[in-house]
Amino acid sequence: MPYWVWMALGMVLIMLEIFIPNFVVIWFGAGGFFVGVLVAVLALTLTQQLFIWAVSSLALVAIWFLGIKPRMGDKTTAGLSREAVLGAVGQVIEAPKGERRGKLRFSVPVLGTDEWPCLAQEGEAVEVGDRVQVMAILGNALVVRSVKGGET
Repeated sequence: MPYWVWMALGMVLIMLEIFIPNFVVIWFGAGGFFVGVLVAVLALTLTQQLFIWAVSSLALVAIWFLGIKPRMGDKTTAGLSREAVLGAVGQVIEAPKGERRGKLRFSVPVLGTDEWPCLAQEGEAVEVGDRVQVMAILGNALVVRSVKGGET
């Protein structure tokens, strides 16, 4: 088969991905492009072309599903319940004083946001810059205690 047939097949398969939203067909299209490039520079038999297309397409699918896609997962805890907040560790950016709430920032958003109002746990004193752990939820504020060193 001439190289342009493989390029056309690759384009059709990639465009087909628009209608089949499982992100698999695109890799078979990329395999077609790969074979088209090889056929343009090398003389390959049809059997070799089909074998290279199948192997390259399956390799791309495996790389996607085993290597790339798992690393793209949502790392936020948005949409989860209170268990997503309890035990989380953040840093105080505005210290709570008495009944006045402070502000706590997480490195990764928790329940959709990275900043939360906070109150210090009874008998605890927290200052700006302290690492704190969420112990409870009181209304829309988080009750925190200071984390010393590496403990959580």
